[in-house]
Amino acid sequence: MSKFNSERLSVEYRNGVTTTEPIIPRNHTLTHSDFTAELFLTIGTQFAWDKVNPDMRDEVLGEWKTNRNCLYYNVYLFIDQGEYDLTAATRRNEVFRRELSLALTAIRYGDRFLFDLYPNLDYALIIVNFMSTHPQFARQESWGTFNSYSI
Repeated sequence: MSKFNSERLSVEYRNGVTTTEPIIPRNHTLTHSDFTAELFLTIGTQFAWDKVNPDMRDEVLGEWKTNRNCLYYNVYLFIDQGEYDLTAATRRNEVFRRELSLALTAIRYGDRFLFDLYPNLDYALIIVNFMSTHPQFARQESWGTFNSYSI
């Protein structure tokens, strides 16, 4: 796993979102540059599809959700939709798994003002959805809580 460097993170707030409001709807789109190792976090009421590279699809998407008054954080990772063979999908799955802790740390740090105001968010369950046409990669997993990803 790469080490998180806060100096390489840029944060953009979209219309309808401030550093502390709202919690729902609040969506995170995390992208990166392979060349500079910079991370780009866009926080809005919707995902920032304009920031997503349709050829790479290596973004991390996350949103706050509720289920029966229980707040949780839902993450979506795009492994494939059939365009990658098993070898390429295996490699993409490995990269996402290796870098996901860094991504969650970047999201937690980038939205730290919200977490500072609402400390209970640090204890919300993180549910990760690995999206793939290959059954061995298409799964939903618990990745703990954000208090494990704070710096």
